Amino acid sequence: MADDTTVRLTLRLGGMHCAGCAATIQKALRRAPGVVEANVNFAAAEADVRFRPAETGPESLADVVRQAGYQASAVADDAAAEATTAQGQADADAEAVAARRRLVVAWAFTAPMVLLMAAHMLLDLIPHGRTMLLYEAAMTVLAVPVLAWAGGAAWRSALRSARRAAPNMDVLIVLGSAAAWLTGPLHLAGLAGASFAGVAAMIMAFHLTGRHLEARARGRAGQAIRALLELGARTARVLRDGREADVPVADLAVGDLMLVRPGEKIPTDGVVEDGRSTVDESMVTGESRPVAKAAGDEVIGATVNQSGALRVRATKIGAETFLSQVVQLVRQAQAGKTPAQDLADRVTLWFVPAVLALSAATLVVWLAAPEAVAAVADRVRPYIPWIPAAQEIGRLSSALYAAVAVLVIACPCAMGLATPTAVMVATGRGASRGLLFRNAAALETLGRVRLAVFDKTGTLTVGRPSVTDLVPVPGVGEDELLAVAAGVEALSEHPLAAAVVEAARRSEVAPLTVRDVQAVPGRGVTADDDQGHTVRVGRADLTTDAGIDAGPVAQAARAAQSDGRTVMIVSRGQRLLGLLAVADALKPGAAEAVAELRRLGVEAAMITGDNRPTAEAIARQAGIAQVTADVLPHQKADAIRHLQQIRRGPVAMVGDGINDAPALAAADVGVALGTGTDVAIESADVTLVRGDLDALVAAVRLSRAASRVIRQNLAWAFGYNLVALPLAVLGLLHPVVAEIAMAVSSLTVVGNSLRLRRR
Repeated sequence: MADDTTVRLTLRLGGMHCAGCAATIQKALRRAPGVVEANVNFAAAEADVRFRPAETGPESLADVVRQAGYQASAVADDAAAEATTAQGQADADAEAVAARRRLVVAWAFTAPMVLLMAAHMLLDLIPHGRTMLLYEAAMTVLAVPVLAWAGGAAWRSALRSARRAAPNMDVLIVLGSAAAWLTGPLHLAGLAGASFAGVAAMIMAFHLTGRHLEARARGRAGQAIRALLELGARTARVLRDGREADVPVADLAVGDLMLVRPGEKIPTDGVVEDGRSTVDESMVTGESRPVAKAAGDEVIGATVNQSGALRVRATKIGAETFLSQVVQLVRQAQAGKTPAQDLADRVTLWFVPAVLALSAATLVVWLAAPEAVAAVADRVRPYIPWIPAAQEIGRLSSALYAAVAVLVIACPCAMGLATPTAVMVATGRGASRGLLFRNAAALETLGRVRLAVFDKTGTLTVGRPSVTDLVPVPGVGEDELLAVAAGVEALSEHPLAAAVVEAARRSEVAPLTVRDVQAVPGRGVTADDDQGHTVRVGRADLTTDAGIDAGPVAQAARAAQSDGRTVMIVSRGQRLLGLLAVADALKPGAAEAVAELRRLGVEAAMITGDNRPTAEAIARQAGIAQVTADVLPHQKADAIRHLQQIRRGPVAMVGDGINDAPALAAADVGVALGTGTDVAIESADVTLVRGDLDALVAAVRLSRAASRVIRQNLAWAFGYNLVALPLAVLGLLHPVVAEIAMAVSSLTVVGNSLRLRRR
């Protein structure tokens, strides 16, 4: 039987110059044996590949990319992610330096040409005759280093892609600038037509300027993972063989005892063994308030110890740590594709060949029927008065003018960058706020959700019982009531008993000393105090059967029970002391979050395995009207599927990621509440690290903002090309203006995406 096991691999890519390059690599990887899925992120310069290791491996996949004419290196595992990212950043920095050098050289030769052209066109300082001949010769010569040296990388990229029969955007730039430059020598040789040699240099100079600015902007869009990796500590102070020693974090082992002083980063995930302090977890959870830590509490690596010294036992290292899991989730989300991006990728793959054909057709039509094309242009020109009219330059020159403009104005990069940059910025911003999206589709889908279905326990509620009411009878204090109840419950293992004992501990009330504790099944617990009195804690009948009147607390008991709370009547001897009400309390801010979701157009419902009275009580407090109770975990999934059938729009399931796993997987988007260091919830599409529902509201808003930006980017990218290309065909765009517009189109898309950093 064939081994269908699959693994994921991240490939760091080099040599890509446009979205067409990314499409070429993606196509090559998807055709490779053993590859199940492959997505190339042009903005991040990475490929996310899922493959069957029985049929291929990381190096073979990297070879596929190299055979396509690009560079590739495999990120073998999460432990290598930081080194690979650092190397990728070093490569990007080196390329930025080289790009800047090419840019400086290009403008060093182009700037004098611009001044000469301005003097000729605006001031008419260059007369005709011999001076004019020298002027045109100078323009032709000065353009050579711009095209040959500064534009050398574009030439090499264009030639490689042409040899592979997969032309990229550099082919358009090279053909456009080369065709424009050739008019210079031809004009000097006495052939008819205008010289566009100076225009050729300007095309290349503006192209290099746009590339440089675009690379810088893309670097800002992709800094999320680098920022996450930089959070980690570099060294750890550990106690080994009775001595303190500073060791690299990479050398830590599970079980090491780490010493963390105030102001230091906690080196890796662990459990506090000794000490008390507060820890700033804002860099990984988005929660600005410091979190108190004491013995037994979990701590997250890379967070900052603030006030006291801690001894922490390491529980996770390397790829298993919270930070590594977050980085992996962000990488995975950024590598994914939305349906809109898949469409853009398919268009991009055919874009450059289509533009080449359109440019050739433009040249032929202008040569064959210049009057007809000019007539159409004359009818269009009044609607675009801000674009200067072309000069009368003859049939051949007009044909070249239009064909070159078509080549250099086409911009597949804007389409290729439209979705990835927005996804990169949004997922990075989300990670910094404790909102983790597993893939790009989840980011897009969450914003379209119109019904959010909540689990109760641990999602809407705190997840553990707590004492909500203390109602002593007249003459009895709350401390006395709590002390007696805690004394009886201290030896019980029931969750409600633990809630009573915890309430006494928090109130610093010493439990009453009792003996002969006995559980009365279904009714409560009894014990004897040191005076021989029987103490009873439990249902009302446990007290009334002993001849004690519970009437003084009956009204309070009914009110508590109507709200879904469990009531425990407390008596000592023949004396009624009062009652305690215990419940799994609604989380602080849960009702406000549900109300805010409703304002955003998202309705709320509850599905729980708890009994209906308790479920309805919690639902009332949270402001939820639709309740399904008494269901098993697999029945939750059936309920989600039923809601999907009767509702319009995606349905989200919000749960704790454990017993809610079937429902989370069945929903259009599953949202799991994180539990500190446990963020690898496989069944969820979105993880809220903080575990509060305010984070869900923030995630919905971020998703909607990202979807809005993606729509804007795609509308601009497609709209720009649909409008600009016909204008170029009609000869209504100067090639230099066309090249500037092309560069601006990509920068516009990236700049629009960067606005998400402020969400």
